[in-house]
Amino acid sequence: MIDVLVADDEKPARDELVHLLRTDDRVGEILVAETGAEALRRLSERAVHIAFLDIHMPGLPGTELARALQALAEPPAVVFVTADDARAVEAFELRAADYLLKPVRAERLRRAIDRVAELGDAARAGDDEMLPVTVGSAVRFVRRSDVRWVQAQGDYSRLHTGDGVGHLVRIPISELELRWADAGFLRIHRSSLVRTTAVTEARLSGADPSVSIGDLVLPVSRRLVPTVREALVRGEVAG
Repeated sequence: MIDVLVADDEKPARDELVHLLRTDDRVGEILVAETGAEALRRLSERAVHIAFLDIHMPGLPGTELARALQALAEPPAVVFVTADDARAVEAFELRAADYLLKPVRAERLRRAIDRVAELGDAARAGDDEMLPVTVGSAVRFVRRSDVRWVQAQGDYSRLHTGDGVGHLVRIPISELELRWADAGFLRIHRSSLVRTTAVTEARLSGADPSVSIGDLVLPVSRRLVPTVREALVRGEVAG
């Protein structure tokens, strides 16, 4: 069973969401909170699988509450529920599992719970991380396994996938380097992070060391050549 918390300062919206959740036979206990502070207190005492958070709550808004929940020993998946459709990108940058617009429809709520379950299964299996990216006015997800290399762009990173499209995310490359090290990603330059299995050729001798991903040639920092060589040798990349 999936235990949940609903935090919303507006009673009609809170009651309606609780009613819809009770129609899903996967949902177990439902905790409710009228403020962000009350939600944080309840979740500090009792773990749940999903926290449905209104963004605009007095005192501690939903976005700040989501940040605070990340410090819990068992943080729940966060689903934002709001009438504000302009905060989707910020919500996904906080690693929200989903973003529901009021009034919430039963089918859309069910898909949100499906999504949390899928993400949980992936995490337990050590499977892909999925990152939100903006495409026009929409938000879509890019799987880590589809990323061939990452390009630094200030406080942002551009994810390059096999489809030739570069997706911009508001995450610095230094953070992705740490998060994705165990997934086979390797820093080759201050501006580049590559998935080692995507490297097709390495030229690490001479004045201009580089690696190739298909027809694309990326420079390798000279100070990183020993690290890159060791990592690629383990992966048996030609060079």
